[in-house]
Amino acid sequence: MIEISNVIKTYKAGNKAIRKLNIHIADGEFVFIVGRSGSGKSTLLKMLLKEVEPTSGHIIVNGVNLQRMPRRHVPKYRRRLGMVFQDFKLLKDRTVYENVAFAQRVIGVPVRRIRENVPEMLKLVGLSSKYKFYPNQLSGGEQQRVAIARALVNNPEVLLADEPTGNLDRQNAEEIMRLLEEINAQGTTVIVVTHSQEIVDSMQKRVITMDKGMVVSDKRGGEIYELQHNLL
Repeated sequence: MIEISNVIKTYKAGNKAIRKLNIHIADGEFVFIVGRSGSGKSTLLKMLLKEVEPTSGHIIVNGVNLQRMPRRHVPKYRRRLGMVFQDFKLLKDRTVYENVAFAQRVIGVPVRRIRENVPEMLKLVGLSSKYKFYPNQLSGGEQQRVAIARALVNNPEVLLADEPTGNLDRQNAEEIMRLLEEINAQGTTVIVVTHSQEIVDSMQKRVITMDKGMVVSDKRGGEIYELQHNLL
């Protein structure tokens, strides 16, 4: 469960990126966050990753109050999250297998378990036969699948995806979204930030629309889910 309560984020220059934000996301939900540039979507993701601290309010992720978390516990907390980026952020000098394995090596997973887990993740994303390939030998859609496998290999409770289809053609974008839907069906909470109205319309999931740091609508499948009346 993710509980965002009365959150405000004001940067040093006085810019209010988030204005009294209230969002509740249940375990296992699939949620789109949409809105124009500057609406606060990126700041919201950064706060969930604890890269940015809110000025006031509370953020609780699966029972953990982020405002009370000591800095030394942040790396462990982030292992409970998976993150997928628009530009993939793959290690270009490492193979598909090595890119996924890297996420486990950095947290000290034994080699034996890595050898079990990585092939399982590559099978999930449909890349078992390309484990020896390097990123520049893959299509954009395949590179994003590697990024998703890397984000999932540590069994995160929540998967955050920031414009995961932004650099992909329509066919690859649809395939990536189907993959995220499959991952969600297995119990992982999925939060996708996107500008693609076409994808949002086709998926019929919950859609939270932000504008000027506030939630202006909250709908599921075109029906009002929970309209937030945020005040300045």
